[in-house]
Amino acid sequence: MKVVSRTIADALVEALVNAGVKRIYGITGDSLNAVIDAVRRSGRIDWIHVRHEEAAAFAAGADAELNGAIAVCAGSSGPGNLHLINGLYECHRSRVPVLAIAAHIPSDEIGSGYFQGTHPEQIFQECSVFCETLMTSGQVPRTITMALQSALAHSGVSVIVLPGDVAALDAGGRKIPELVTHAARPVVHPSGEELERLADYLNEGKKVTVLAGAGCRGAHAETLALCERLQAPMVVALRGKEHLEYDNPYFVGLTGLIGYASGYHAMMDCDVLLMLGTDFPYRQFYPEHAKILQIDIEAAHLGRRANLALGVCGDVRATAEKLLPLLSEGRDSGHLRKSVERYGKVRAELDDLAEDKSGRRPIHPQMLTKIVSDAAAEDAVFTCDVGTPTVWSARYLQMNGRRRLIGSFNHGTMANALPQAIGIQAAHPKRQVVALSGDGGLSMLLGDLLTLKQHHLPVKVVVFNNEALGFVELEMKASGYLEAGTDLSATDFAAVANAMGIRGVRVEDPAELDGAVREALAHDGPALIDVAVNRQELSMPPKISAQQAGGFSIWALKAVLNGHGSELIELARTNLLR
Repeated sequence: MKVVSRTIADALVEALVNAGVKRIYGITGDSLNAVIDAVRRSGRIDWIHVRHEEAAAFAAGADAELNGAIAVCAGSSGPGNLHLINGLYECHRSRVPVLAIAAHIPSDEIGSGYFQGTHPEQIFQECSVFCETLMTSGQVPRTITMALQSALAHSGVSVIVLPGDVAALDAGGRKIPELVTHAARPVVHPSGEELERLADYLNEGKKVTVLAGAGCRGAHAETLALCERLQAPMVVALRGKEHLEYDNPYFVGLTGLIGYASGYHAMMDCDVLLMLGTDFPYRQFYPEHAKILQIDIEAAHLGRRANLALGVCGDVRATAEKLLPLLSEGRDSGHLRKSVERYGKVRAELDDLAEDKSGRRPIHPQMLTKIVSDAAAEDAVFTCDVGTPTVWSARYLQMNGRRRLIGSFNHGTMANALPQAIGIQAAHPKRQVVALSGDGGLSMLLGDLLTLKQHHLPVKVVVFNNEALGFVELEMKASGYLEAGTDLSATDFAAVANAMGIRGVRVEDPAELDGAVREALAHDGPALIDVAVNRQELSMPPKISAQQAGGFSIWALKAVLNGHGSELIELARTNLLR
């Protein structure tokens, strides 16, 4: 093979370095040889060797989310880059800037049915804002620059498809710019006319409720100021929890499938609903008779969840600053007081459920989550698996403006917590990172516990071990189906962790839980605490519909007729006898 002084792979790595990239998450393969060698010779980028490419994409997405900068993952030709797809969907739907390097088969074999041949430029189209194939040195550095800038500008995924032989070609003399990406941060707010119309609706409203989401990041004070002027309770979508829950006298909880009754009623009782930076997807939780107003930086999001009286495009912080002087003062506070009182009662009930003094086994997951929240660092970063870990995280993890909560809140995929924790810990080695994993989710990407060991990442993994796909079982019960296909074999994940060289602790006794959690969090290195939690814990939506109530009745009847009556007794014992 002809040796060249500067390959296309070298040019790619140089561009990544100039863009501030510190890490690439992936698994190597022969089609990535030139890229891996360029990374090695550069010495300025760390290769984080995961056990599954899906984990690489999850990790890169969490890295980008925490740092607000581009992160990179890579997969070899065919199966390697195909494994990236689910994690890239997560990144794309969470709107984080990620570059995926999808290595490809030899360029002269494309389209011939060659070994591991796929069409990645087609496969990744739906989960990316940019996807192009790099075939010649003449495309360097422009294609690389466009990919990086597109990911940053659109807060999304860019994919560079790179055949292995092309990566090893001479890059030519084209210079890589020192400033590869340009982070534009324009201030966007509606026009004066739009602001006046928005204010008119809000000034006419007698009972205004605010529904706020992740678009309120960096606008905590401005969002609270709106609630104060409007005397409006604030309902928070899950992705907005970390940005808005703390130091907030207007907070009345979450809504939706994992929300609170207080949040649900605050929305249903209003005559004007003001949506701030949220694309909350569940249409059945929007009020039917209220006038709905929406402020979102993405104009395409306006009106896609509910019929709007008015939708305007703008950054929440800038728009709130312009809107506040137009809003009338001296409003009646009855709606706010009633909503806050409801939330106080719900919060007390939730806290009571977490203070289990019975000493019975198995452990209540509410108790576990509250103990983790109380014991974790003030700037801890939490990740949570989809399903019941997300439910308990939403209800019991306390945010304070410094803590972060990352999950698969838009894509809703299993197995996200551990690999997202890997990306966060790799980017912030001194920060406490806690992955709240379900036993089903952890099992799916279990091999990446070895990534913690290999790269000395001190992630703390908390396993909600109920030997089942718990949230799926609950959904089946609510629909009247007998559970099927949800059992997980009994597994001692602590023993598995210890066999891998990771500190593992198994807890079954509630009396031992607090000490075990604190010891695991204080451990100098990766640690896993495997907690046997109650399988029959109910985590229902804030308002049980007649259809769901009927579904539970049908499930109960089927359970008795099929000889599963003991499950009814256990369900009652778990949820009624505290």
